[in-house]
Parts: sequence; structure tokens; C-alpha cells
Amino acid sequence: MSNFSYLGVKTIIFYEIKDYFKEFQFNVIAPLINTILFVFILSTIDKYYSFNSFTDSYINFLIPGMVMLVVFQTSYNHLSEVIISMKQIGSFNDYLISPISRIEIFLSFILSSIFVSLVVAFINLIALSFFTDFEKINYINLLYFLILSIIIFSSLGAITGFLSFTWDVQSSVSNFFIIPISFLSGTFFSIDQLDKELKLFFEYNPFYYLVKGFRSSFFYNRDISFCNELYLLILVITIFLFSLYIFKRGFRVIN
Repeated sequence: MSNFSYLGVKTIIFYEIKDYFKEFQFNVIAPLINTILFVFILSTIDKYYSFNSFTDSYINFLIPGMVMLVVFQTSYNHLSEVIISMKQIGSFNDYLISPISRIEIFLSFILSSIFVSLVVAFINLIALSFFTDFEKINYINLLYFLILSIIIFSSLGAITGFLSFTWDVQSSVSNFFIIPISFLSGTFFSIDQLDKELKLFFEYNPFYYLVKGFRSSFFYNRDISFCNELYLLILVITIFLFSLYIFKRGFRVIN
């Protein structure tokens, strides 16, 4: 590790974080307002048409799912937009000819995305906490599932950015994969209310276990399953290494 460029990695991380929060009104405030409106509307509906199938209040069930939805989309959008934007203006080539390896560049992108997404997650969590009455939160468990989720979706965003040069591809992946996954991973509802055929889909959906694990941080009722944990870790490592492999090989990385 003596040849590892800590200064180069730190410089890229700080630059990406500063660049992201420079447009905080679009990257942080606007999504936060949308999330609060979403929760407000659903909480109002719950008040008049009670979702009495939940042992706890529906709003307490909903908010962890909403935070994960924001994390999924923020993690993906951050890196995919950064890389495609840099390709279009030509600054991505400056990274490629800099005296640091592609592994270091890739790690810099992922680490900056982890920091950005965690900040956005906690901002949303603090804002939405006014709608809830959580007594205890397992922060270690919470951080664990947040980081797993961010690595997965940041790597997917990086893959999209590496392989594409236009916003059409980025938005297509977002609209046809990221958003459906965000909504269909137990974010708004319990799978216990679904038919057996539909329930089978969620039992093989790894993103459902991310949401379920994160939600358990607020209720202290997490059932640790070795198979599910191994399933998630294999998924994280596979997507991360696949994204790194694409970048290192250089296929379609530059136009």
C-alpha cells in the first residue's frame, strides 16, 4: 500500500463532496420536500383510513422505507450523473491521465458517494423524525444497512456512467430499474399482506432484505439470518467488483 495515493484520493473525495453540496437546493432540499410531502399525504390517509394490519403505527413502518428509497436513488444518481457529466465536458479524461490508478479513482468515487448519501439519509431521518415516536434506534445496524445499500447503488450508478455517454441511458436505467426496485422492496407495505405468489418474489429480492434490515434498526426485533446476510454480502461484493472491473478494463469508459 506504499504506492497508494492518499492525497489524490482525498482530493477527489473532497472535490466531489463540495461539488455535490454546492447545489444543495437541488440535491438535498428538493428531494427532502418531496419526501416530507409523501409522508404527510400517507400519514393523512392513514388517519382517516387506518392501515390496521400493522402491529405498530403505519407511519413508523413507512419512514424507514422512505429513507431507504431516498438512499437508493441518491446513491445511484450521484455517481451516474457525475461520471456522465464529466464525460460530456471532457474533465473525465483529466482523471484518467492523472498519476493515480483507476482503483484509486474508483474508490474515491465510492467513498464520496457513501459520505454524500449518509448525510442525505440522516437529514431526511431527522426531518421525518417529527412524524414518528421511535424510542430507541440501533445505530450500528442502521449504518450497516445504509452502507451496504449505498455501495450497491453507487456501483450500479458507476456502471451506468462508465458504459454510457448520454442522459437517456442514465434516466432509462433509473426509470425502469432503480425506481421500480425502490418502490417494490417493501418500502410502503408489508409483504405479509401479499398473495403467496407475489410474496415469493420478495423472498428472492435482495433489496427487500436491505429495507427490512434497515427497518429493524428502529424496532430492535431483527432476526439474524446467516443465509440472508451472506446473500447480501455476496451481492455487494459482486456488483462492486464488477463495476471496478469495467472501469479498470476501460471498455467504453472514454468516447
